[in-house]
Amino acid sequence: MRVVIFGATGMVGQGVLRECVADRDIEEILVVGRTPLAQHHAKVREVIHGDFTDFTAIEPELKGLDACFFCLGVSSVGLSEEEYTRVTHDYTLSAARAVGANNPALTFTYVSGEGTDSTEAGRSMWARVKGRTENELLAMPFRAYMFRPGYIQPRGGIVSKTPATRWLYRLTSWLYPLLRRLAPTHVTTTEHLGRAMIAVTAIQGSGPTVLSSRDINRLGGAPVVGTMPGRPH
Repeated sequence: MRVVIFGATGMVGQGVLRECVADRDIEEILVVGRTPLAQHHAKVREVIHGDFTDFTAIEPELKGLDACFFCLGVSSVGLSEEEYTRVTHDYTLSAARAVGANNPALTFTYVSGEGTDSTEAGRSMWARVKGRTENELLAMPFRAYMFRPGYIQPRGGIVSKTPATRWLYRLTSWLYPLLRRLAPTHVTTTEHLGRAMIAVTAIQGSGPTVLSSRDINRLGGAPVVGTMPGRPH
């Protein structure tokens, strides 16, 4: 299987990349990003691309794909709706159109978030924009799955590249065992999320298309077997 990951340098993207490297069924991983990865792997090929509203220049690279794991995201804090929409909606749909045009049988997975508003009419700006993005992805001709995790606990040394988020996790990481006991349906890990995103590629369009943390933990509960990630070459 050949897959592409957008947003592999972020916390979620790092987790997905790690599980893809470890999965024996994934032969090649194309990473499209604006900055290089910190580590390199034999299965990974990077394409640095600056304009996420237009992928015409790298279109030849986006052929022969079985799955797309879209993990690019940004916090809505301090952003206008226009700014947030550009990254959350416009970048996502641009990538989806580019990979979909070349791979009609593709499985597209999108990391959204718990509380996303499918009606697109609620008070929360970020939830409306995420809802619009989800709805448009689900209407596209490929198989699409929307992942709505709640709290995500990073594993395997993975950290956020955003300083404020890193500090937040340092201050609150001790709460994860408690949250897992008190609210197990609202928490997951980067490991479970990555494995679940890989798992839906085998579902062939069946099952729910919008997945909560409960679904993510069920699908991503079993570890993959293969080459261990994190080994530079």
